[in-house]
Amino acid sequence: MQGKMMNQPLIVSSILEHAERYHGDTEIVSQTVEGPIHRYTYAEAHKRSKQAANALLKLGADTGSRIATLAWNNFRHFELYYAISGIGAITHTVNPRLFPEQVSWIVNDAEDQILCFDTSFSTLIESIAPQCPSVKYWIAMTNRDHMPDIRVPNLVCYEDLIASESEEFTWPRLDENSASSLCYTSGTTGNPKGVLYSHRSTLLHALSSALPDAMNLSGRDVVLPVVPMFHVNAWGLPYTAPLVGAKLVFPGDGMDGESLYQLFESEGVTFSAGVPTVWLGVLQHLRNSGSKLSTVERMIVGGAACPPALMQSFRDEYGITIQHAWGMTELSPLGTVNTPKSKHLGLDDEERFKLDIKQGRPPFGIDLKIVDDNGNELPRDGQTSGDLLVRGYWVIDQYYNKDDSPLVDGWFPTGDVANQDKDGYLQITDRSKDVIKSGGEWISSIELENIAMSHAAVSEAAALGLSHDKWDERPLLVVVRKAGQDVSREEILAHYQGKVAKFCIPEDVIFVDEIPHTATGKVSKVTLRKQLSDYRWPAPK
Repeated sequence: MQGKMMNQPLIVSSILEHAERYHGDTEIVSQTVEGPIHRYTYAEAHKRSKQAANALLKLGADTGSRIATLAWNNFRHFELYYAISGIGAITHTVNPRLFPEQVSWIVNDAEDQILCFDTSFSTLIESIAPQCPSVKYWIAMTNRDHMPDIRVPNLVCYEDLIASESEEFTWPRLDENSASSLCYTSGTTGNPKGVLYSHRSTLLHALSSALPDAMNLSGRDVVLPVVPMFHVNAWGLPYTAPLVGAKLVFPGDGMDGESLYQLFESEGVTFSAGVPTVWLGVLQHLRNSGSKLSTVERMIVGGAACPPALMQSFRDEYGITIQHAWGMTELSPLGTVNTPKSKHLGLDDEERFKLDIKQGRPPFGIDLKIVDDNGNELPRDGQTSGDLLVRGYWVIDQYYNKDDSPLVDGWFPTGDVANQDKDGYLQITDRSKDVIKSGGEWISSIELENIAMSHAAVSEAAALGLSHDKWDERPLLVVVRKAGQDVSREEILAHYQGKVAKFCIPEDVIFVDEIPHTATGKVSKVTLRKQLSDYRWPAPK
């Protein structure tokens, strides 16, 4: 016997409909690329999203069409999130920090038909347009006065495009399992891989993210997502905030400490989320200016491990809680958030801090387990580490354009090594792949090694991610010169120019006579790290 309840599909457009209906006068504030602050309401955003939906349909967008965005966090990007997914097309957020060849590869792999971009990326767009034959229209997300002077076919002004469209539009009743958005992840060998989210997974992720033991958001909050909307949909905040009716504040491209501080204070921000580098910049501004954050209560840090000293500084100097979170593109991305249980509230400062520096425990909808090399589940004792596996309502089943599934017996292998305590708190202890996480971006050590060894004077190379005060990790390149060659550090670094994005270029190069290997002939990075235990980054010039 089945239940006698309504069968309403879980679709993205229902979030913005709810926000308009019950939080219509709540503000969305944006620092624009053009300069001025823009502000309007959820009700106005919904109307403009419907105008954009009508416009995209006239341009030929259809169910399943991939429509790319190359943009910062701002009101137009927010509108497109809902307009694209709402008509049954797929919102494909592209990371503009990647090397141009990677951007064009991703656009081509997705077969994007339309690409919407902020004008600050005009030069990038002009360079990749000839390599992206599937893109029929290039939409500059600005008004007529700020249109870029670039040679791109079928260049369209966003504001002109939607101005003539009706504000009336009925969102189609889509299959909740149909695709809503697409993000590409990299950091391992080979080309980036696409993760294709569904309407159902996106809405369930937004609901669970808002729970008290997750991001704890409500209509009383003012949310500023510093994490970019091209980084796993800004960790879902453009969906979670309107779902609960929170005021949204978008920083645009103003990611520096001073710009963020001004927005925090002027808009009364209570909650924010970003990578450790962001909070380090904010901390430096507060210390240098003698300022205080008068409204911010909580900050979520993810993308890389938060230095304990940074957490302590915000807590002790400014009374602000930084909460660890962990996730992956393949997890939409939320996997865990560090929120204490009632029994932890009485812990002394030292014991509580030992808990706080862990990555946290999963919300409803995510399940974790730690296994040994044979797949046997390990005890949750907070000590025994193994491979981290995950499953859940918003976890990948298969990569876009890939026939095989990455799952092992229904679980996704994350590539991280971790332990879990009896209360489920996760602590990442290592990673099985040598991915370098720098400022929230992932850098492939294998790619760096391959480029180094393409130099005529290099015999062997190994790339390591070493701890860095500002960027969490930076790549260090260890090189063995070929016999009779005297290549310099500067020549090696120059060899990377034009081959990878600037943030991927190693921070330093050191030369050794021999790189240690394992019994099977692989580079022993464990041994190499021990040998380099006394290494320190050169002082900035």
